[in-house]
Amino acid sequence: MPKHIHCAHCNAPAKYLYYNNGRLKSQVRCKVCSDVSQINPEFKRAQKAKFFCPYCGHALFFWKHRQEVTIHKCCNDNCSCRLDAIAKLNPLEKALQKLHGSHFKLCYQYREYHFANNEINPASPNKPLVDISKIHNSQNILGLTLAFYVSFATSARKTALILRTVFNINVSHQTILNYAESAAYHCHQFNLKNKGPVGSRQAGDETYIKVLGKSNFTFFFISPKRHEITSYHVADSRETLPAVIAMNEAIRTAQPGQKFTLITDGNPSYPAGIHFLNSLYESPGFIKHRKVIGLQNLDAESELFRPFKQLIERLNRTYKYHVRPACGFNSFNGAVALTTLFVTHYNFLRPHMSLDYQVPIPIPGLEMISTIQGKWTKIISMAA
Repeated sequence: MPKHIHCAHCNAPAKYLYYNNGRLKSQVRCKVCSDVSQINPEFKRAQKAKFFCPYCGHALFFWKHRQEVTIHKCCNDNCSCRLDAIAKLNPLEKALQKLHGSHFKLCYQYREYHFANNEINPASPNKPLVDISKIHNSQNILGLTLAFYVSFATSARKTALILRTVFNINVSHQTILNYAESAAYHCHQFNLKNKGPVGSRQAGDETYIKVLGKSNFTFFFISPKRHEITSYHVADSRETLPAVIAMNEAIRTAQPGQKFTLITDGNPSYPAGIHFLNSLYESPGFIKHRKVIGLQNLDAESELFRPFKQLIERLNRTYKYHVRPACGFNSFNGAVALTTLFVTHYNFLRPHMSLDYQVPIPIPGLEMISTIQGKWTKIISMAA
C-alpha cells in the first residue's frame, strides 16, 4: 500500500489498510474502523451513475458487462422492489436465501443493450442465383407454381407432380424451390413497402421451425384491427435481439405521436426489448407491454388481453400449416424465403372471414384479377 494513502474515515496510515476490490486496487478497507474508501477520486467520478432505481431512487451500480448488454443493479437493501421480492418467498426459500443469497435475483436490475441500427433489420432473403425475369417458363407458370407451393401449402415435390400430371408442365422440385427463392427476394420489399399504417395494439409471439435439424424461431406481430401481419423475422434463438427486430418492424410505420401496446407471452426478451426501444426513441411511454401468462387466466391482465394472445396463436397455426409440407428446411435462406411468401399470401391474397372475406391489405391492382395465379403474377411484376 502506498504510504501517502490514509483512511478517509479515521485517518489511519497505510499499514492499517488493504485493498478491498482485487485487481482494480481502487478501494481500500481500514483494519481500525472497518470502513471502505476510494483511493482515487477520479475512479469515483468515472463510476458516476447514469441510471437510477425506479423504486427507491438510488443510483444503480455497474454489475456485469457482455458484448451486447451491460447490467446495472440496485444495491439498496431497503429498496421496495427487493423487499417485495423477499416477501414473496416461501419459508424454505427464505432459509435458502440466507445461506445462498446469490441463488435469488431479488434486487432491481436494468439492462443497457448495445445494438447498432444496422443490427435491428428483419431477416431478408438472399439475392437469388436465378433471375426471375429470365426464366424459361412463362409468368403464368410462375404464378401457378407459387399458387400451389405457397397458397395451397403443397410441398415442392407435390407441386412439381401437379404441374406435370395436370397441366403437362415439366419442372423439377428444385426448380420450384429456385422460383420461390427468387420471388421471395422481391416480395420481401413489397411486403415492407405496402404494409401501411399499423394499429396501436398488436399481438406478438414466436414459433419454432426446423432448419438443418435444429430449432429456429419465427417471430410474428399482428394487428387485430385489420388482421394484417405487421412484422416477421426468422432467427436462430429467442433472445433479446430477435425480439427487438420484430418489435421495431412492427412499429416502423407509426403515425406521428402514436403510442403502442404490445401483447406477448412471458418471454423475458420482450420487456427487455421494449426497454431498449423506448430508450432508442427517447420516449419512456412510447411502447407499453402487456403479458398473457399460461393457458388459464390466473391474473386480471391475462384475462383482459387473452383474445389478443388467441389471435397470434391462430396465426402461428396457419403458418405451421403452410410450412409443414416442407418437413424442415435445408438452409436458413429457404426458411426466410417461404416465410416471406407466406406473409405476402396472408396480407394481400388470403380472404379473411372476420373482414367479410376481404384481404387484410387490399391492393388496387389485384381487385380485377380473378385467379390466384394471376394475382401472384401481378404481385411479382409490381415487386420486381
